[in-house]
Amino acid sequence: MTTTLLSTAGELHARARTGRRAVVMTMGALHEGHATLIRTARAIAGPDGEVVVTVFVNPLQFGEGEDLDRYPRTLDADVKLAGESGADVVFAPSVDEVYPGGEPQVRITAGPMGERLEGASRPGHFDGMLTVVAKLLHLTRPDVALYGQKDAQQLALIRRMVRDLNFGVEIVGVPTVREEDGLALSSRNRYLSPAGRRTALALSSALFAGQDRHAAQEALRARAREVPATRARAEALSAIGESRAAADAHAVATAVPGGPAAVRAAARQVLDEAARLDPPLVLDYLALVDPTDFTEIGDDFTGEAVLAVAARVGTTRLIDNIPLTFGTFGAAS
Repeated sequence: MTTTLLSTAGELHARARTGRRAVVMTMGALHEGHATLIRTARAIAGPDGEVVVTVFVNPLQFGEGEDLDRYPRTLDADVKLAGESGADVVFAPSVDEVYPGGEPQVRITAGPMGERLEGASRPGHFDGMLTVVAKLLHLTRPDVALYGQKDAQQLALIRRMVRDLNFGVEIVGVPTVREEDGLALSSRNRYLSPAGRRTALALSSALFAGQDRHAAQEALRARAREVPATRARAEALSAIGESRAAADAHAVATAVPGGPAAVRAAARQVLDEAARLDPPLVLDYLALVDPTDFTEIGDDFTGEAVLAVAARVGTTRLIDNIPLTFGTFGAAS
């Protein structure tokens, strides 16, 4: 399909609209993860709707010493991939178009959630992110906006902003896209050397280890519910010579699954091993949090949770996460 490249809000506003407008916000250097977002947007907008992909490297999101200057700019390739994935428009504004008159004096504040995890590691990052998302929502005027779940804290904050400040837009999260070896797709993956990439695989490996431990625990919970824990049951089995069966039944019935602590420990073991590789993985954080506020969950927690990790390999900082559900006697979500 023909994809139109626009650089001003005026050009975008002049386009006739006949159906739903779906927007995918990016900082460029598009890859298959972005393509999945765009294809999902196309399905949501339908044949009569419009898909707009924004490409804007937001300076407000980069702190001192971060990679603003070396962040890849590949607009021609981005337009090509966006078009192949179903975009009608690529909106690539200049800094002056988004921030006329310089950096905005009035900004969105992320609040307490924005000070945790990524916010603690990158002070001011989420204020800058929410400010540009708010600006781009106003500039593009979508009915629905789509964001990747790989940036789980970002997605949670955008949803909170839209709800708290009454933005008239639907927010859709799209599952993380991974490469065949499990590494979450990211524009920063291109910075990794072959050895660095092998080390970086520890992020997804740690999450999968935590997920496997969680699945085993939830299966044990489900089995324990099916096996009576009474002494009479064990004694009855023993009386007919099934002492081993009695012991197994009693062990299953009375076992206390490790819960969140065991999930963290399983993931941590993988990360600790990666810290001894060359190049080493330097852990920023490993957290198992409530996705509504990104605070650490307790051992008695039930419901949806996010196991999140951030680390550096050389000069490249990577993040990843995976959703889990506790206390529903099911496997990982």
